Amino acid sequence: MSGTAASLKESVGRYGVWSAALRAEDPDGRGERAEAAAELEELGFGALWLGGNSSAADARPLIGATSRITVGTSIQSIWQHDAEASAAAFAELEAARPGRFALGLGVSHAERAEQYRRPYSSLVAYLDALDAAGVPADRRVLAALGPKTLELSGNRAAGAIPYLVTPEHTARARGILGAGPLLAPEVKVVLETDPGRARELARGALAPYLALPNYTNNFLRLGFTEDDLADGGSDRLVDAVFAWGDESRVRDRLATFEAAGADHLALQVVTGEERHALPRAEWRRLAALLA
Repeated sequence: MSGTAASLKESVGRYGVWSAALRAEDPDGRGERAEAAAELEELGFGALWLGGNSSAADARPLIGATSRITVGTSIQSIWQHDAEASAAAFAELEAARPGRFALGLGVSHAERAEQYRRPYSSLVAYLDALDAAGVPADRRVLAALGPKTLELSGNRAAGAIPYLVTPEHTARARGILGAGPLLAPEVKVVLETDPGRARELARGALAPYLALPNYTNNFLRLGFTEDDLADGGSDRLVDAVFAWGDESRVRDRLATFEAAGADHLALQVVTGEERHALPRAEWRRLAALLA
């Protein structure tokens, strides 16, 4: 998979933006979402990762509003989008805008999907169905946390897009994937210099995920304790997961993920605003500090 996987690495570049707001369904915001996507492309980001249970339908208008940036789902739940329909949507978008869409897939969480059964086996079967329908492996990535799914990401996809992880997880993931496949962890960024306020904003974003065993089990595998997971997360956990502070501190923290083996960082700006607000001023600051 080296040649085609490398092309995906090249297309997404070093940095992308992860955003649930870019896939919002509010029709009144379509124009601003399209404008924001075009600006992110001009700012130099290589990919837009659409947060939540996103799909090709969410990616289509953003691809139409831009000329070269990769748009990917992060993630599309295998429980809420069947493989045949996903393959048809992929083929339609690929025919209209070749090479612009990356299909990011995941098993979501038992707490959020009634059908949740045998997640690993179900993901393998889903990939089998995509193969049969002609969706190329080098155009899909998996939201992998554990060792088995990370290995699957390298064998059956272009790589992995782990969510809510640390540099230590990135290093372990790179060891499992090897050098070839794409490793593109999501990293949360808080552009706030006051430690108390920065950690308050971080805990607000972190709290919902601490009720989901897929994430908490992963933290425990990484050496965190139950105490670290209590009360919104310890300072140790917050500081491991979030890049916060002034430009220099944020830049240095992102560099630790890169040094651990990340090819690309999907950066989610945390502001404390409601989920569907577009943090365009913060995206500009982020682009400037990465320049």
